[in-house]
Order: sequence, then structure tokens, then C-alpha cells
Amino acid sequence: MPTWLVHGFRWPRPAIRIHTIIQNLDDVAPEWLMAPSTTDALLENFNKLHPQMMIHLPGLRFVEQHDPVDLKTTSQPYAYICDQVHEVTLGVDIDEVRGLGVKNEVWSAMADLRDQVAPGEKVAWFVVVNGDVERWVPPEDGDEEATETGVGSGSLDESATSPISPRSSVGRIEEEGEDSDQTERPPKGFKKWFGGKARRTKRDLRSDSMMGSRRDFLSMPAPENYVAGLGRGATGFTTRSDLGPAREGPSEDQMKEMLAKRAATLGQAAPSAYGVVEKKDTEEDDEADRFADPDNEVGLFSNGMNYDKDDDEADRIFQSIDDRLDKRRKVRREAREQAERDEHERNNPKIQLMFAPLKRALASVTEDEWAALPDASDATHKAKRAREARLSQRSYAVPDSVLNAAAQTGQLETSISSDGDGTMTNFASIGAAQKSALQVRLDSAASSNPGTQTAVSGTSTSIDPKGYITALDKASAAGQALPIEDVKRARILLEAAVKSNETNGPSYVALARLEEMAGKLSTAKRILERGALKNPKSIVVWTESIRINSENIHNAKIIAAQALNHNPKSVQLWLSAVELEQTSRDKKKVLRLALDRNGTSVELWKALINETEDIQDVRNLFAAAVEHVRLSEELWLSYARVCEPEHAQMVLNSARKAIPTSSQIWIQASRLQEQLGKPDLCAKIIERAVKSLIKENAMPKREDWISQAEVCEEEGCPATAGAIIRAAIGWSLDEDDERRAIWLQDCKDSQARGRFETARAIIAHTANIFVYSTTVWHAWIDLEKHHGTQETLFNVFERAVNSTPQAETIWLGFARELWQANKFEEARTVVGRSFQSMPGNENLYTTAVALEVDAGQYDAARNLLAIARDSAPSDRIFMKSATLERQLGELEAAIDFCTDGLRTWPGSWKLHAIKGQIYEQIGGGKLKEAQECLTIGTRACPNAPVLYILLSRLQEKNRAFVQARSTLDRAKQQNPKNPLLLCEAVRLERRQGNIPAAQKLLAAALQEVPTSGLLWTEKIMHLEARTQRKPRALEAIKKVENDPQLFAVVGRIFWSERRLDKASTWFVKAISLDPDYGDAWIYYWKFLEQHGTDAKREEILSRIIMAEPKHGEIWQSVAKDPKNARKGVEEILKIAVRLAE
Repeated sequence: MPTWLVHGFRWPRPAIRIHTIIQNLDDVAPEWLMAPSTTDALLENFNKLHPQMMIHLPGLRFVEQHDPVDLKTTSQPYAYICDQVHEVTLGVDIDEVRGLGVKNEVWSAMADLRDQVAPGEKVAWFVVVNGDVERWVPPEDGDEEATETGVGSGSLDESATSPISPRSSVGRIEEEGEDSDQTERPPKGFKKWFGGKARRTKRDLRSDSMMGSRRDFLSMPAPENYVAGLGRGATGFTTRSDLGPAREGPSEDQMKEMLAKRAATLGQAAPSAYGVVEKKDTEEDDEADRFADPDNEVGLFSNGMNYDKDDDEADRIFQSIDDRLDKRRKVRREAREQAERDEHERNNPKIQLMFAPLKRALASVTEDEWAALPDASDATHKAKRAREARLSQRSYAVPDSVLNAAAQTGQLETSISSDGDGTMTNFASIGAAQKSALQVRLDSAASSNPGTQTAVSGTSTSIDPKGYITALDKASAAGQALPIEDVKRARILLEAAVKSNETNGPSYVALARLEEMAGKLSTAKRILERGALKNPKSIVVWTESIRINSENIHNAKIIAAQALNHNPKSVQLWLSAVELEQTSRDKKKVLRLALDRNGTSVELWKALINETEDIQDVRNLFAAAVEHVRLSEELWLSYARVCEPEHAQMVLNSARKAIPTSSQIWIQASRLQEQLGKPDLCAKIIERAVKSLIKENAMPKREDWISQAEVCEEEGCPATAGAIIRAAIGWSLDEDDERRAIWLQDCKDSQARGRFETARAIIAHTANIFVYSTTVWHAWIDLEKHHGTQETLFNVFERAVNSTPQAETIWLGFARELWQANKFEEARTVVGRSFQSMPGNENLYTTAVALEVDAGQYDAARNLLAIARDSAPSDRIFMKSATLERQLGELEAAIDFCTDGLRTWPGSWKLHAIKGQIYEQIGGGKLKEAQECLTIGTRACPNAPVLYILLSRLQEKNRAFVQARSTLDRAKQQNPKNPLLLCEAVRLERRQGNIPAAQKLLAAALQEVPTSGLLWTEKIMHLEARTQRKPRALEAIKKVENDPQLFAVVGRIFWSERRLDKASTWFVKAISLDPDYGDAWIYYWKFLEQHGTDAKREEILSRIIMAEPKHGEIWQSVAKDPKNARKGVEEILKIAVRLAE
């Protein structure tokens, strides 16, 4: 079977089918890609989808595997996409073929194409076997067209290129321009796919059938006068001198005679070998032989002459000799060729390689920078000068008429012209020109979008009648003049609308406004007059007519009177008539007339009341209004507001009886009592309101009640707001519902809207229901802490500790707030009460110790720690004791506490760390004890990374770098994938100046922990060039997503690039994501010191103090330093800023 050595990648069959379906490739047969039509369609599709890749893959081919013996399998699981295809024939050196290699741009293009169509496959060399390249099927009998033209979509001509490879299919294919040590051999086998013709005719079919009917040629008797090897000129030979020379072969004449005799016996023409040539009898045979395939194996070998074992052995001997000679020269030749290629690439580098670093740097250019790039300009005016030079050198052929006119210049004409006097104007040509211009404008208008209106050119093909009045209003407000073309088109359309329906009032209004915009005010008035006559009941026509005649008050009043005669119930017309009056007295007169005919109109009553100035008259009008309009909630509420409090209560009672379904009336009654100084009655009124509304089946939603409470708070009625919340917050909620979560969310929503009294009422009601819920108490404490007073905060704390005496965090928070308010005795009292409620709680003891230390009461702090060591001993208590003694300078006592604690808790890594740090602080001869202490700690606590880090740094300090590396290696074995240890190993190498080793370690660490913000920060800020920091930061954010350390790094990068707005944005993201991360606050504060305002710095400082960050490498190194033990957040911040890079 034909075997090929191909370079490319495998394309899974399911992926082929999916690609065919998605790309809608109807001509592609996904089960056999070597079909010519399929190959062409896929190549066209790839060129369309991936043009940049296909530029480097001109010889891209598709290869299939096939076993002709297997009749059950339709297709193999894979096809191959290849850039090189070599046929493996006898004597092919596979290593030599592969040694040619693949060009870098070709390999890159293949890898990119692989990532697009077959992700996960590898680009490599493959051996592919295909037993039937064509997979040809004989046509049915009678199908003359199929047999004549070939099978498939069409036959290939003799010069067609192979679908596998455009190059030769001989074992080794020389690249273009490459010197070859071997002579190129002619292609053999499967010529249809490797350069031969792809056509099978009826003659071939007959020949095949005849051959099939004969017996096997090996069992056939040899023809008469047959001589083995004679056709190819073979003669006997020997390689042994003792046997003597070989016998001489037949002479040339004998060869000619035997060949001619054998051809005559077989009934064939004499062959052309050895000069035996027979002239063609007919021109048809000559034409047929002219286009015969020179590689088609017809002739001597098809006429019975065998290629026997001796011939095969001879070929193999010669081939082995050639191979051996070639191998002897192979090393030198390959070295020479490689040196030549390197020299050529060094002397002639590719443009794309020269600009590769610059192209990668373009990834950091933002859209704003691209937009800011100036246009290319010709500063030297070289192009202009060249253009002028070309124009000056250009010559033209001058017509004879110009020469004759120049010759006659200055001559006097003495003849009399017979033409008419003056110049004749050609009006026909002018009309034709105007007609052409009109046609151009019409064509441009027809090509524009239908339904659009161009206010400048007027090239609109349709007008929207519904939106035209609005457009006219906008144009009028803007003071624009409509184009005459638009006016004409609109006039035609609107006149047609008026004529088609004369009873449609808006059509008259639109047409009148159009004429008004066109400046024809009189025409507009006449149109509206006609519209009023045709539609006396149309309110819009009368209203528009009054407006357009408002410049003449007398005429406008006449029109208004006519309109009211036809429409006495129209409130809009009465209000238009009121606007025509000049004095308040006349307006009241008209309004009273209007109320006589429309006594139930709320708008008319409101207009009359607004025109009245005397308060008593206003009350009387309100009294009359509510009598006429009993169901107007607005009138009742307004009436109550203008009355005296006692009378207002009567009004609201009457309103409540008239409108029993109104919640606003009840709320107004509660607000009235609050204004009278009776807030206690608010709760009773709202409770009665809820009961009444439930009875009337008019209870608003719970959300509506909260909105009403917020409105009352905004208008200065907090008692009413609280009463509403207490009475209606639980409406429609069952006890089985998550009432606590719902109410807490309502509280947060009200806080977000700035309605803190409403939020306080909600959380207070929630605390009354869920008395023992620490979550509720914490929410209330947080609300009072941010939006309340100290008094309210301490009251809430008192209620909380009484309700939940076992809540440790509430006790601690209460004591801390009292201490910060300088109420030290009260804070000590609270701590004492907490000991009674929670005896033996180490957190309470440590908090009490911290308070005493802050106050400078070290003896009291020592006494508390002594009590704690006796009543509630723990490793943390001993650690606090050692820390306190260390801060006070009593290092030996601190070591004793650590030693005592380790006897009981040998697994406390913090005690080991503190003890080792104290020995290191003492210095001198204690460094050995410090190292021994930390070594013991690593053995006792193998999962404590901090101990290993402290030990390695101590060894590094003693110049024992090998031991430090060994310690970190042992730590990484005990704690795999720990970012702290991995980063410390990188930093150790970086501190020693071994940057390549640090980069190698960091690359391996990122492979283990790709989501570590610490490792990415180390890589970006210390092991990357400045130009590569931003791309690496973007890559890190994609992999790590939300990490405050990375956000701070991005802010620092933008800060270094002087992009201050973006830097500030990223710093804010970092501190918002994790306020406990102190390093983000440090870098943001350092940024604000240079580029911030005083107000901004004050705001951020208050936020830092409130956040009280605890983590971050720089922050912890400063905060845990014994020298900074009693310093506050602001002092620690300023020290840390000086240490930040």
C-alpha cells in the first residue's frame, strides 16, 4: 500500500463534521477529505477564516487513511491536515526527509491553525497508509457520461496538481533553492494523486476486464524468444574474478530482431527501443499518443517481461551503496547547510522578527492613545514638490484651432456678420439642465431610507403623520425654518388627510401648525376656523385656535366664548379662557362660571383656590369644594392643612368617613398629632388605620407602607414613620417566612436611601421580635455606630448584652467603644460584667489586657494575664504574656513565658516564632539559640510556613545560603503548593542576585499555584521589565480574578505611567474588595500624598481608622514590631508609607 510521511496534525472526524455544519459547507464530504471538490471547498473556507495563517501554508493538503480490505468502516477516526507530504518508497531515508525540518513561520501557522480547528492535537510527523487513494467505483452500465468524463465532480487534466502535494512524491523532496546530492528520480505509483492524470475511460474498463479474465501472469508460459531483462538492457555480470568475465549479451541488431519478432507474435506495434520505430498510420493515433502520460507504465513491462529477484537484489545493492555514501557526507553536509542558513538569517533578518518586540509592545497601547496619534503629514512637502514638478514637465498637444486663433490675434475684421445682433439665450438647454438637476435630487431622495426626514436637504420620501406635530413643536421651539421641500410635501399630505376626513380635528391642527411654521399665520387661522365649523365639538381645534389668536385678546375671547357655547363641560376650554383674562378678579369670575357648569372638577376648584389670597376665603372654598367633590383625597388633605389643628381633626374625621379606603388620611391624622406634640397617639392612630383598611379590604402593600414612612421622615415626622413601620412592617408575612432576613434587607435598603429613622424603626422592631439573635443586634449596633449618637449606641449595646449575655463579640465591642470614648472606668466595668457572664473566656482576658496596655497600666495588665494563666490557661495567654514582656524590654521573662507555654503546648508555632525572634533580637551569641529554637519549631510544627521562613532568613543572615535553600526545600515538601514558601524561595534567589534561578523557580511556582496573587505580584514588580508589567498584570487578573494585592499592583503600574485617574480607580477597587488588606491602604495613601487633596486624604484616613486593617506584608511588619506596640493606626500608616517602595 502507498505510505506517506506527513507533517501536520490530526483532525478528529467529529470535529470535521461540526466544522462542516457550522460553516455550511454543502460541497464538503466530511468522511473523505481527499475528494477534489472537498479539498477545494475546505481550502477556500480556511483562506476565508484564517487568511493570515494560510499565507504561510500555500501547500496545505488533506490526507486520509484507508484500508481497502476493510469493507465495513466508512472512514477512519482522524484525517490529517499537512503542510508536507512525502511518499515513502524503496530506499527512502526517513531521517533525511525529517532533517529538512519545517520553517518557523510555517510551523507557527500550523500551530495556530491547529488551535483553531483541532485544539489539543499535536503538530508532528506521522506515517499514513492509504490502500486506495481514489476510492473509485465503476459506473453502472449505460452511464456513458460518467465513464467518459470520469467519476466525481469532474476529471482532472494531465497537468493537474496533486491534491496531496504539489511537489514530487519521490522519497525526498528538495526545498526550493536547495542543492541536492542525489539525482531526482521520476515519480512512480498512484499518478492521479501525485502528478498524473485522473481519468479512467471505457478503454481502461475493458482492459481491466480483459486482464481480470486472463490467468495470473506468473503461471503463464513465457512468450517465444523471451529473454529476461532484455527490455531494459540488462546483461549478465559477476563480481568474482575467479569465475572469469560474464558472457557477452546480444548485440544491438539481435535485440532489434527479437523485439520486432515478439511484437509481431503478440499482434502489437514494434516498440521504440533500440531504434525500432514504426510510423503512425493515422493522425488520430498520433494525437492520442501526444497526450499520453509519460509516467503511465505501458510498454515493455506490461507485455510480459518480469522484474525478477535478481533485479530487485541489484537495486537494493545499489541503493545500499548510495545510502552509505550519503551517510558519510551527511554530517558534514548538514553542518555546512546549517551554518549557511544561520549566516543568511543573521545577515538578512526578516522584517517581522525585527519588529516583533515593537509589535508586542503595541498591546499596551490604549484606545485613547491610538486616537491621539497624529495623522501622517508631509512636513518636508516632498510629495507636493514632486507633484508640482510632474505637472510642470507635462506637455500637451496643442490643437490647430488654438494656433490659428493665436495667429489672428490683433487682426481687424472688416467683413459684416450676417448673424443677428446680440447674444441669443438657449432656453431649451437651461430647461434641460434644470430637469437633469431635478432628476438627480429625486434619485438621491429615492435612495434614502424610507420614513426618514432630512431637515436640511429635504430629501425625504415619506412623512410620519403621527409624529409630525411633535416635530413641528420641536422645530418651533428651536427657532428653525423648515425647508420648502418638506413644507410642500407635508402640506400635500395633510390637506389630503383633511379632505379625506373632515371631522378629524387633529388633522386641522397639524395643517395649521405647518402653515404657522411656514410663516403663513393668516392661512393657519383660516384653517382652524374651517376646522371649528366642521368640528364644533373638537376640543383640540378650539384650544389651538385660542392659542394661535392669543396675540389678539379680543378675538381670542370671542373664539373662547364660541367654543364654550358648543362645549360648556370642557374643563380645558374653561382653563384656556381663564388664561386670556388679565386680572385676578376676571379670572375668578370666569372660574365661578366654569364651576357653575362643572362643579365636580377638581382642577377648576384648585385653580379658583390658587387665585384666592385671603386664608378664610380659601377655607370657605375648600369647604365648598369637598361638599361638591366628596371623593377627592387631595382636596380633603389640602383642606386639613389650611385649617386650625382643632378644626383640622374634624375635617380629617369627615374625610375618613367620606373615603374609608384612603390610607393617606390616616397618615395625615397621625402627622397632625405629632405636630401638636402628641407622638404617643401616632401609634394608636396607625394601628386603627391598619384595622380599618383591612376591614375595607384596602390595605396597601408592605413596600408602600415603607415608602410612606420614608416620606414622613423626609417631611419631619419621625414618630409617624416609626408608627407606620411598627404597625405595617409585618403585613402579608407569615411566621414561617424568613421575616428576619426580609426585615434586615429592608433596613439596609432604607439606609442606602438615606432614611435612617425608618431603618432604625425597622431594626428596632426586628430586635423586639428576635431578641436573642446576635445578627440583629450587630446590625443595629452597626447602624448606630455609623448614623447614630454615642448615647443611642451605648443604649443599644446595653440592651444587646442584657438580651444576649453569651455574645462575646458584643461584650468586646461595648468595652472597646467605651474605651475609645475615654470612659475607662465604664469600660473596665463592662469587662468585669463580661467575666461574670462568660468566665474563663480568653478573648475577654486578652481584650482587657489590650485596654490596660493602651492606658499604660502595665501592672494591671500583668495581673490580668496572671489571673488568666491560672483560670483560663492557653497558648494564646502565654503568647500575650511573652509579647507584653518583650514590649516592656523584659526579654528574659518573655523567654521564660515562651518556655513555660511550650511545655504544655509544644505544637504552638507562634510561641516558637516569638522565642526565636527574641533570641535574634538579643543578638550576639544568642543567634545559635535562635536557630536551634526555630529548628525545633519546624520539627514540632511541620505545617507552619512562617517558622521555615524565619529560619531561612536567619540562616541567610548568617551567610549560610545553602542551608537556607535546604530549609525552604524541606518546607515545600512538608507544605506543597504554599504560596508563602514558594515566594520566599524566589526572593532568596533574587536577594542573592541570581535572577535566572529566581525566574525559573517562579515559573515553576506559578505552574503549581496559578491563582496566587502573591506570586504574580512578585513576578510583575520584580522579575519583569517595565514595559511588560501591564500585559503580565492583565494576564494575572484573568487567572486570579478578584485579588486586592493584584489590584494594588495595577494601580502602582498606572501610577508609574502618570495615568492618575486609572491608578486611583484601581486603588479604590483594592481597598473596597478587602478593607483588611493594609498594603493597599499604604500605597493608596502614598499616592494621595502626591496627587490627592486635603479633603480626600481626610476621608481616606477616617476610612482607614474605621477599617483597622490587620494583614499585608508591609503592614504586619510595622504593626507587629515591638517598637510600634502602642502606636495607633495613623502612626503605623505613616511609618509603613516610608517603607513602601
